[in-house]
Amino acid sequence: MIHECEEHGYFRGELCPLCGEEGKFIMSDYEVEKLGRSMAAILRHGNGDPDIDEQGFVDIRDIVSMVKSRDQIRWKWLRPHHIEAMVETDPKGRYQLSGADVRATYGHTIKLELNLPTDNIPEELYYPATDEEAELILEAGLMPTDRAMVHLSLTYDDAVTAGSVRSEDPVIIAVDTYACAEAGFPVGKAAKTVFLCDRVPPECLYLAEEPEDDYDDDDYEDENSSEEEHDEGKED
Repeated sequence: MIHECEEHGYFRGELCPLCGEEGKFIMSDYEVEKLGRSMAAILRHGNGDPDIDEQGFVDIRDIVSMVKSRDQIRWKWLRPHHIEAMVETDPKGRYQLSGADVRATYGHTIKLELNLPTDNIPEELYYPATDEEAELILEAGLMPTDRAMVHLSLTYDDAVTAGSVRSEDPVIIAVDTYACAEAGFPVGKAAKTVFLCDRVPPECLYLAEEPEDDYDDDDYEDENSSEEEHDEGKED
């Protein structure tokens, strides 16, 4: 569920993680799940023919109206701040706010110009495949299938988790992101552990080795924070 702390803003759970206060109730877990599904349908797949710009942004008020139009009784309480609360507390970074607009950061089946940041991309990312797919992918490269762009995972374990939907024991393929960029297909960061690319040539792919020590997602965030602080120091 989502609450709002008077001092620290929106948060998920019972108590504010910063001060321990209960805060104001915003949405139940059930409402969060249902609203999330509706937002994904609109922002990722263009369901309902939203007024969406080339970067995938839609006016939050339009989202509210579209969701309400499907069931006026269930969603009569929905307001723009509920969309903002969803975005600000999403643990995977599925959405992005820009002024009064919102967009999905990944998972699109419609072609967009997302203009994702391409700096500080890890040298190696990962893609899960089935046994049947792996050999073909290594020979022909990675192309989008059910999504508009190729989706890559930050860590080996992230890829295993993503691939477990289709295979009990997915084959994890590593992507040389530097070589991919040099080949004309830069990788962009979409969310905390998700990266996107138009395609990946076969020469940028190889079978990944399971790491002995797990690389925590937070390690990547910490490394980038350190680099950004260093860069800001240089600018000053």
